[in-house]
Amino acid sequence: MAAQEFDVVMIGSGPGGYIGAIRCAQLGLKTAVIEKDKTFGGTCLNVGCIPSKALLDSSEHFEQTSHGLDEHGVQVSGVKLDLKKMMARKEKIVGDLTGGIAYLFKKNKIESFSGIGRLKSKNEVEVLTTAGKTETLKAKNIILATGSVPNTLPGLEFDGKRIISSTEALSLNEVPKKLIVVGGGVIGLELGSVWMRLGAEVTVLEYSDFICGATDRQMSKRLLQVLKKQGMNFQLGVKVTAAKNNGKAVSVSFEDKKEGGEKQELQADYVLVATGRRPFSEGLRLDAVGIEKDARGFVKVNEHFQTKADNIYAIGDLIPGPMLAHKAEEEGVAVAEIIAGQSGHVNYNTVPSVIYTWPELASVGKTEEQLKEEGVKYKTGTFPFTPNGRAKAMGMTEGLAKVLADEKTDKILGVHILGPRASDMIAEAVMAMEFGGSAEDLARAFHAHPTLSEVLREAALNVDKLAREM
Repeated sequence: MAAQEFDVVMIGSGPGGYIGAIRCAQLGLKTAVIEKDKTFGGTCLNVGCIPSKALLDSSEHFEQTSHGLDEHGVQVSGVKLDLKKMMARKEKIVGDLTGGIAYLFKKNKIESFSGIGRLKSKNEVEVLTTAGKTETLKAKNIILATGSVPNTLPGLEFDGKRIISSTEALSLNEVPKKLIVVGGGVIGLELGSVWMRLGAEVTVLEYSDFICGATDRQMSKRLLQVLKKQGMNFQLGVKVTAAKNNGKAVSVSFEDKKEGGEKQELQADYVLVATGRRPFSEGLRLDAVGIEKDARGFVKVNEHFQTKADNIYAIGDLIPGPMLAHKAEEEGVAVAEIIAGQSGHVNYNTVPSVIYTWPELASVGKTEEQLKEEGVKYKTGTFPFTPNGRAKAMGMTEGLAKVLADEKTDKILGVHILGPRASDMIAEAVMAMEFGGSAEDLARAFHAHPTLSEVLREAALNVDKLAREM
């Protein structure tokens, strides 16, 4: 049987893969997608962004009903957790969205193949099906979008039972009495928040002396204070050396990272290893066409996302840059447009990031630390949520907004928001930066009253020390 021929073959159906494939089809390119898992959507939809947000929202409802409604005059007693039902709701949301991708593929006449996609030549992709059969697809262009997998550490290898990754942490069938989280980044803080709200005693062990990775330090310090106040425990500046599954519990060994540091051990029901993710390119046969990777395992590409084989592109978590679904989506669209002869482009200066704790921490652009390191002269404006009318009405006044602007031109260089619904509010800052806006532009634009977004306006006003007393 002659091999099927396509203009584009996409390997992987995560956010970058499925959004990129749809854009290819919209541009009139005959497109195929290969997916190794049972459902479309990649890590994000199946075991990442979507299920974690479903549990975060459900756990927030439980926390509010249990402890936060009394001040509103709403008295509730006998609150019970039905974890099985909560998990079923999460699975339904995931199912609805992954099924929606299948519908979109049909609507856009995208052909899908179930199996492992691997490179056979510059213009051929081999599909190894679950039944062990192989099928070859011919392609004028190939896009690699196979995403990433959780990192592990020596001595903390996953066993899927007591030493777990984010995947297992999304589907526990019991609320742990004690949970140890290794890593104070996005994944650790979000999933730690879920289980803490549901009743677990959570302890975060972090190698750095601060949480949230490269986030603006003022904001991460404030979030640390808030999470401690909520009951999350932290040990910073420690190196985790081993974890041992003892059957019904796990013991974790760690020590102060300074030379001669004190050695300690903690016991818990589970240890969640949340030390980031690494690009997943195993089985792609990159060497078959001479595609190179860097020392960290990222596929090397040029400014047009081309690998060493110029008709083979790579996007998303496979290439350097923030490992974020929306970054992968924009790269998928850009590559589709490049293949179609258009000027596909991604502005990496305006990629927002969000940590969905409560309050949320959302950022775009430069941090103060980065600006200092780069020698950029800047001015800053901050404003708290405490005096904001809407935040007071909601009973959610923790946090602040921060605007960083160029000292001479007033151009916005970075915006950081720690507060309720910061994930929604950051979009305004992204748009302003996309158009090269100034802090004054943001400050003079109408913001409906009373809304949370007024905090961002006041922070922009405060860049020139013009914030109103409230």
